[in-house]
Amino acid sequence: VQLQAFGGGLVQAGGSLRLSCAASGRTISSNAMGWFRQAPGKEREFVASITGSGLSTVYADSVKGRFTISRDNAKNTVYLQMNSLKPEDTAVYYCAGRESPYRSRWDSEYDVWGQGTQVTVSS
Repeated sequence: VQLQAFGGGLVQAGGSLRLSCAASGRTISSNAMGWFRQAPGKEREFVASITGSGLSTVYADSVKGRFTISRDNAKNTVYLQMNSLKPEDTAVYYCAGRESPYRSRWDSEYDVWGQGTQVTVSS
């Protein structure tokens, strides 16, 4: 399976963006998916994860209440709706997939990664 993330861009603080992660090669309906991000000079960090069914999600404390992860298995796509964006949300955002249907915060538990999309939030 290949993952392609898109939808990043430049937005003012307080604004919104929706990232998409499109999977190709096979269906991802049985796979947990996650979003991670990496800011310049910092390590990659967990943002959000969703189970294969889409019924359960988990978020980093820094984005809880502002970001929403969702999926449309019919479209083989996972989304990250980002609202109330802050300058500290600026990073390259990556989507990733697990062979397991269970969500995870740990990047080491993901098997496939997309190429990343840049999100820049201006103050």
